[in-house]
Amino acid sequence: MSSLSEKISAPPAVLVVGDCMLDVYLEGAVQRISPEAPVPILHLARQFQRAGGAANVALNLARLRCPCTLTGLAGTDTAGACLVELLDEAGITQDLVRSAHLQTTQKIRLVSQRQQLLRMDVEVPPPADCVAALAARVRELGPRHRWVLLSDYGKGALGDELPDLVAHCKAGGSLVLVDPKRRDLSAYRGAWLLKPNLAELREAVGTWSGEAELCRRLAELQAQLDIEHVLLTRGEDGMSLYSRGGRCLHVPTEAREVYDVSGAGDTVLAALTCRLACGDALEDAVRAANRAAGLVVGKFGTAAVTPEELEAA
Repeated sequence: MSSLSEKISAPPAVLVVGDCMLDVYLEGAVQRISPEAPVPILHLARQFQRAGGAANVALNLARLRCPCTLTGLAGTDTAGACLVELLDEAGITQDLVRSAHLQTTQKIRLVSQRQQLLRMDVEVPPPADCVAALAARVRELGPRHRWVLLSDYGKGALGDELPDLVAHCKAGGSLVLVDPKRRDLSAYRGAWLLKPNLAELREAVGTWSGEAELCRRLAELQAQLDIEHVLLTRGEDGMSLYSRGGRCLHVPTEAREVYDVSGAGDTVLAALTCRLACGDALEDAVRAANRAAGLVVGKFGTAAVTPEELEAA
């Protein structure tokens, strides 16, 4: 079998679209409780930033040496500049909508001994004109790429025009893969693959009593929304691929140690697409994505895996 590095000698055409975020980590030690309130006092030792959301999907692709283009929203604020710098360092091609009227979304985590004490989210709904500008870029870029990844974190970058964007990309010959956050999955109608986790799927279709009922509900969903595949990530139970026509593949988890699940879904989407873009069959790509997830949850914070780590696994 050829290695991943050999397979990606011809750059695949991948477009990543969605909610771009900056993940900020404030790390230190806790040695006492505040006299002002029953809360721990964090003595700050270091701080660092990582790309989050759709930007983390692009970063994971870059780590796997799978070239991609990233488009999304970012402010001209300090957080936006930091995010762009992280993407530049990784060599990611960017076509971002940037505006002084945008506030870059941030997730700020206070951490001690690699345990989160508090997470603070900084987010403001993006202006309508910025969302419209992003939609226009997707219409332009989508048909140029074989694979279009929609990373929807529900922060507003992918607005109400999303169903039209999926249809436009599909009509242009692109295969659309979606990491969904919306309860109404009809927004992703026509997508080639949908990748929800258990909680997201329950929000969309309700609870089910067993695997047979789940298969029936997914078959109905796929027929109704014209979705070819659903890749359900099940946490410690691995993941399952449901394809139209009744085909199903269950892959048990390969995680040796679960340290941090932040961004694990981004890694799954990136690893899956990288393998598909290299010509692997979907079932093999799912197994590779499962291995990648098992590796990344053993790392601290929003992280990525390399081809060498993936092949060694």
